Amino acid sequence: SLSFKFHSTLVPGMPQPVPLYEIFVYAKDVEGVHLRGGMVARGGLRWSTRREDYRAEVLGLMKAQMTKNTVIVPTGAKGGFVLRAIPDDGADLRDVVKSGYITFVKGLLDLTDNLVDGKIVPPPNVRRHDGDDPYFVVAADKGTAAMSDTANAIAAEYGFWLGDAFASGGSAGYDHKALAITARGAWESVKRHFADLGTDATRQVISVAGVGDMSGDVFGNGLLQSQNFKLIAAFDHRDIFLDPDPHPHLSYEERRRLFELPRSSWQDYDRSLISEGGGVYSRKAKRVELSPQIREALKIEAEALTPDELIRAVLVAPVDLLWNGGIGTYVKASTETHAECDDRTNDAVRVDGADLRCWVVGEGGNLGFTQAGRIEFARKGGAINTDFIDNSGGVDCSDREVNLKILLSLAIERGELAADERTDLIEKMTEGVVQRVLYDNFEQAQILSQEVATSAGHLEAYEDLMKTLERHELLSRKLEGLPDLDELEDRSRDGEGLYRPELAVLLAYAKQDLKFAVVESDIPDQPDVMGVLRDYFPELAVERFGHLLWEHPLRREIVATVIANRVLNDQGVTFVNRLQMETGSTRAEVVKAYRVAHSLVDAQERWSEIERLDASSDPAIQRQLLEAIDDLVEAITRWFLAQPERMPQLDDLDGARSAFRDLEASLPALVPEEKRTEFDREITRLVAVGVPEDIAVRHVYHQELVLAPDIIQVASSTGWDVNRVAELFLVVGDRYRI
Repeated sequence: SLSFKFHSTLVPGMPQPVPLYEIFVYAKDVEGVHLRGGMVARGGLRWSTRREDYRAEVLGLMKAQMTKNTVIVPTGAKGGFVLRAIPDDGADLRDVVKSGYITFVKGLLDLTDNLVDGKIVPPPNVRRHDGDDPYFVVAADKGTAAMSDTANAIAAEYGFWLGDAFASGGSAGYDHKALAITARGAWESVKRHFADLGTDATRQVISVAGVGDMSGDVFGNGLLQSQNFKLIAAFDHRDIFLDPDPHPHLSYEERRRLFELPRSSWQDYDRSLISEGGGVYSRKAKRVELSPQIREALKIEAEALTPDELIRAVLVAPVDLLWNGGIGTYVKASTETHAECDDRTNDAVRVDGADLRCWVVGEGGNLGFTQAGRIEFARKGGAINTDFIDNSGGVDCSDREVNLKILLSLAIERGELAADERTDLIEKMTEGVVQRVLYDNFEQAQILSQEVATSAGHLEAYEDLMKTLERHELLSRKLEGLPDLDELEDRSRDGEGLYRPELAVLLAYAKQDLKFAVVESDIPDQPDVMGVLRDYFPELAVERFGHLLWEHPLRREIVATVIANRVLNDQGVTFVNRLQMETGSTRAEVVKAYRVAHSLVDAQERWSEIERLDASSDPAIQRQLLEAIDDLVEAITRWFLAQPERMPQLDDLDGARSAFRDLEASLPALVPEEKRTEFDREITRLVAVGVPEDIAVRHVYHQELVLAPDIIQVASSTGWDVNRVAELFLVVGDRYRI
């Protein structure tokens, strides 16, 4: 094969978004392209059936991967290859796809630098015009789901430094389908959507229409997340499944049976378990006769439809949840043409976001909606994030696996871990990895809910952020479908904020921007970030090899990624940019002050108390409780930015934290009587709506804790008792309304 590596940003006329590098591989039976958004990047390799425009497909997926990868260390990448001849026989096809995959992977590694004994070794027989570039990882994707071991065998053949961390998910890694990690991550988003609507999706019956079948990872695992699902309709590339009034428990068991088969389709579904009027219909049929029950379930009048017409009816079915676990773009905006969707295969079945009749969308699959389609659905009141938010669990799990394997390789090199013990150790750490991944999904969904609820009142902050991201050459509003200044002014007049898909894009780009800033600062080199590293890895890894964390070759990138996600998931999309503009501080200085404030007030403990509240509690009350903590952290962050000389080191906070806790415990006895009466009324109100009393008390006194740094500082400098100083502050503040 022939392989060529391009510095894409230097090639005139490249379609947007322009990758940093791309490798083109050409052989007699296969050709392909791999696009990377940065030096440290990751993404899957797929077998593409779009021979005419596979680069356009890969480019769209790389863009989605770049936004999805904000939760992990590398930025986005994607690869795809096409076959020149496709055999009709299924067994022969699998062999041909595997052969093409091997040729493609070898072509990529032929141009990739290696790392031997800590030194860069360029590939042999290659004319090299670029700098050192040894970080190259891949993942499974469409058509290559079972080929991670194949890729790792090639890496071993080449002596590539990452070993079986080159392709995550192999026999010595985490099986995404077995863990259901992508579907479980997307389920966190879906649960949040329903919670915002006042529904506990884990307990109440949810009607569902879907894209996919039970043999698929994301669709199959997704439809097993609750025994209360009523799957009304679904389709894949072969069949259409209709069950107008399913029994939740019986249909759940049948879906599980299909999922556990080596291979299955909707044709394998036990017809005796399908409710009256339902059935399974081939997409090759000329027409499908519709029973009265199906017409009622789908709210359509036609007595017969073509398969394509029926699929469109399924997509716009009046259900609670539309779950996308398939491949293809099925929803666009009414203002878009089918040609703009770059998916000719599904032109005949695609619908508009304005026509959807579901309440919630879960995007387990990639590119199921155009961004304009998402926004159109959100504008009519639909609950939807983006694919890169919902299905980020898979890539998050893969990256954690890679970084864990790199750590364990260090232990093996130093003789602290036997090579044959490693696989068993990785398996023992599975639950630790999974819980960290799912919490990432939970936090992203949670902060988007908070942002949606408040964005209308802060549109100027989002405009400032978009200008910053444009200035840093990260964001194109036109490409991402984000509003310009004129539209924001119109929305402000109408009391309209940003929509969830728009906020998801801004969250992703803000994280990228902050990650770059942290990497370029001295934050990853400070001793106090050891806590960040220890939190990132499973407890067992830290217990045995915590002393090696500082030597991890991606230590700085891991720290920057975790901190960027933590800051913006905790404090919101515009937090760093707002404080930077208002105080004249750098982004790194804002992060440092935030980390001290966060630790001083035990913010994580406070947030966790609220996150553990029953899912049936009022989402508006939960947001109120969370936002009060956010406001406290922001106020104290501002205090330290205004007085940086008084900001303690993170590892020297014990005294200040103890004083803060003592002050908080004393506040109810120190506030003036009139204010205490007012606070008691608010506590009573919160308790009446289900908030535990201790959380209610903490909440109402948060506004007084904003004074804590000043009170503690005065007490320290004068030698006065903290409570005496606090009492004076509170009396004077109450008397003069300050």
